[in-house]
Amino acid sequence: MIDLHSHLLPGIDDGAPDMPTALTLARVAVGNGITHMVCTPHMHPGRYDNDAGNIRQVCKAFADALKGAGIDLRVSAAAEVRFGSEMMNGICDGSIPFLGEWQGKRVLLLEFPHAEIPFGAERMTQWLIGKGIVPLIAHPERNKALMHMPSKLKPFVLQGCLLQLTAGSVAGKFGEPARRLAHAILEEDLATIIASDAHNLQHRPPELACGRDHAARIVGDRKAEALVLDTPWKIAQGHFAAQTADLKAELSTA
Repeated sequence: MIDLHSHLLPGIDDGAPDMPTALTLARVAVGNGITHMVCTPHMHPGRYDNDAGNIRQVCKAFADALKGAGIDLRVSAAAEVRFGSEMMNGICDGSIPFLGEWQGKRVLLLEFPHAEIPFGAERMTQWLIGKGIVPLIAHPERNKALMHMPSKLKPFVLQGCLLQLTAGSVAGKFGEPARRLAHAILEEDLATIIASDAHNLQHRPPELACGRDHAARIVGDRKAEALVLDTPWKIAQGHFAAQTADLKAELSTA
């Protein structure tokens, strides 16, 4: 399986605090059947001031540590980008890394505030789409405003935004309101991918199988598999194709 939303990169947000913890989480991910992971630390100005440069540096150190520890997990990095006006500057100056591509457009993992959908947010998402960037909205089922009024999601879906569900939400681990909305999104065939949003072992482990298996009861085995394998690969394959090319180049000069 392929996980496109996780916080395993050590020491740069509220996920893994250090490299030993990151490696422990990686072992759990592999044990759960995850083979590829795009790590997505928070970009939240004033709280987690990450950018493409430091994320790339930490991801390289993590990849080297995985190799040294013999953990068979291929990793790359993007970011979970907090909604806000600063995002426009980051897009223009190239400091925001993208999750991959979808139908020829770049994909941005976009996080709304947990308690609300900001007024006029659809204007910002439309601006992104106009720039050739498709927002992949992170864990909409855990947004309190959407739990209360799911219809608030409709304008974003009509624009062409993609939706990422959390595996734990689909399995009922984030409470009944989140489970109910996640299942409704699945029933309406609106989910693009399921991801772990892994932060730690206790509350948000790097696991996808539970979400896939619960989703299968709603959409069937084939569609559930696509949510954790086929579609994530379509989005993120460019990350790993570049790694493969680099490895082949290294081997040819060895």
